[in-house]
Amino acid sequence: MFRAAKIFATVAVAGLAASACGGSASGGSDGGSSSGTMVIGIDLPLQGASKDASESTVNAMKLYLDQVGGKAGKYKVKLKVYDDSTAAKGAWDDATCAKNAQDHVANTEEVAVMGTYNSGCAKIEVPVLNQDPKGPMLMVSHANTNPGLTKSWDPGEPEKYFPSGKRNYARVIATDDYQGAAGAQFAAKDLGVKSCYVLNDNQTYGIGVAKAFVDEAKKQGIKVLGNQAWDLKQPNYTALFTNIKATNPDCVYLGGIFDNNGGQLVKDKVKVLGDNSKVKLIAPDGFSGYPDFDKLAQAQGSYLTFAGLTTTSLREQGGVGAKLLDAYKKKYGADPATNYALYAVEALQVIMKAIEGSDGTRASIRDQVFSGSGISIPADVSAVGKKLTISPKTGDVDVLDISVINVKDNEEKFLKPWPVS
Repeated sequence: MFRAAKIFATVAVAGLAASACGGSASGGSDGGSSSGTMVIGIDLPLQGASKDASESTVNAMKLYLDQVGGKAGKYKVKLKVYDDSTAAKGAWDDATCAKNAQDHVANTEEVAVMGTYNSGCAKIEVPVLNQDPKGPMLMVSHANTNPGLTKSWDPGEPEKYFPSGKRNYARVIATDDYQGAAGAQFAAKDLGVKSCYVLNDNQTYGIGVAKAFVDEAKKQGIKVLGNQAWDLKQPNYTALFTNIKATNPDCVYLGGIFDNNGGQLVKDKVKVLGDNSKVKLIAPDGFSGYPDFDKLAQAQGSYLTFAGLTTTSLREQGGVGAKLLDAYKKKYGADPATNYALYAVEALQVIMKAIEGSDGTRASIRDQVFSGSGISIPADVSAVGKKLTISPKTGDVDVLDISVINVKDNEEKFLKPWPVS
């Protein structure tokens, strides 16, 4: 499964991380850098299906940091990349996320973390960073969409992620209670779907977005024929879709991530139920940003939602984001592999503004986001072209964009924005 090219790419990113971080220095007594250089950790899955998206995310952040001179106010800023995946799993890994969390805290030069990509990984790391005796240590995610990280969702959420009683986690993207609802609204209003079978990958993100889709589908008059987990370890899903076929669905909704054997799932959906013009295939952003998915013959005609604006939309808006995308394409020959790349830059902007206003310690950097009026990024410098404010009470962002995407000709093509309601 993991060809030599993939292994080489992972090693290359590891080398990139080492060069980005530079030499070590003794840490400050209050959990900050004594050298005047602030290290920001980047925590992403660098192996498996997410590799391309993660590499382009790192590259976009490095490019932006170079453009602003590598400084936040008086402080120099460097990046250190952490891999939260394993080759054996080909996706994010619980034990690796737990180890990364400990390493973030132990790295005395590091003052904040940009990540994670997967909500389940964040739920493992955030409480560890929250209990940092020299913190809490700030984490800002560009891609976590599970609502429970910041708001009431499952039992004990979100309080159980903040044992210190202080919040240290923020994000710059909309959550799945909005994204799942948008998917159901689009299915009903634009596609005319009357019945849908829902599958989830039995992970934090997948269960959450599937639940949001189901709840809204019922409100929209869509008959939900079932909501069950798919087993990522199965060699095929012919039997699963044969059972689903008996319910005669208008659509199948896949709540989960492509990493979890999504390619085989999509192939067998089409094999048993027919192509996506017959039985609509709808998925959330857990299937977005994967070239292997986009190029599948069985993925053509499918619809995705994305909890933000696509790269195409951001380029059309102009401004800082468009200039960064142009520079990225000039340097790397193509746009980033994921729509989340500019949101990672936006998360980096939040962290850098917090560093700029701080005294250089972890606790002070966290306090810039979670005290007073919080952190705001003006529209004219924002990577996503809109003024963005992080709520100091929740860590959620006030800009809630959802995009609908159509997979066509082996590409993800922006179809329309979807109003958040």
